[in-house]
Amino acid sequence: MKTALVRNNSAVVGAAMNTKSSLPASSDESPVSLDAGVGVFEARQLTKTYHMGEVDVSALRGIDLDLFEGEFSVLLGPSGSGKSTLLNILGGLDIPSSGTIRFQDKYLTDYTDDQLTQYRRQHVGFVFQFYNLIPSLTASENVALVTEISTNPMKPREALEMVGLSHRLDHFPSQMSGGEQQRVAIARAIAKRPDVLLCDEPTGALDFETGVLVLEVIERINQELGTTTAVITHNAGISAMADRVISIADGRIAHLHVNETKSRPRDLSW
Repeated sequence: MKTALVRNNSAVVGAAMNTKSSLPASSDESPVSLDAGVGVFEARQLTKTYHMGEVDVSALRGIDLDLFEGEFSVLLGPSGSGKSTLLNILGGLDIPSSGTIRFQDKYLTDYTDDQLTQYRRQHVGFVFQFYNLIPSLTASENVALVTEISTNPMKPREALEMVGLSHRLDHFPSQMSGGEQQRVAIARAIAKRPDVLLCDEPTGALDFETGVLVLEVIERINQELGTTTAVITHNAGISAMADRVISIADGRIAHLHVNETKSRPRDLSW
């Protein structure tokens, strides 16, 4: 089944799932007669099994999913649902046990380790719950770690200005709040002008007000740069700002919802 949506900026987003999907029937998922947007990711029957001694743990159980250019999606689910595993596979940090995943016109499942490294370096920006900044480097120097190995990067100052930290260029992580450190991490992720921004619980270590500031930055990146953005979270309150909400449970797509009207981060509550 295919579901599509036209965003306010006229980009079309949607999801494609075959009949093997566990997606339930719902009025939220009524198809719209529109052409699908430009596909960025196409995942088909993805599985991931971790072998832990004599025990096999199935993290993904046949995921079918499409993500589209310029889309802001939220992958929602409780701890252990498989959402982080899916994000890691989309980002080339992990590989599936079976199934295929296509990025643009290339199959990541055919890539060597070196090719996955180049894919991550050129195409994907990562934002994690914990900021992973180098303590001995300033904000500008942390961002420069990425720009120095990228082909068409922003200047560190430009990236930090986008996240509202032009006044913190020469500050070290220990001199910044948690929210400021997370915004430096976002600046580092976007400085290489990635096609895709993947965020793993970006507000998980932050209080509400600081989390809203971080979400406003992520929203701005999505809207102004057109970066395809996927945020994974267990926080259902964040889902109202997404184009689509993809609920994951027990390693499967449990539900898909298209937001006809999106909320601004400042209007969210959790």
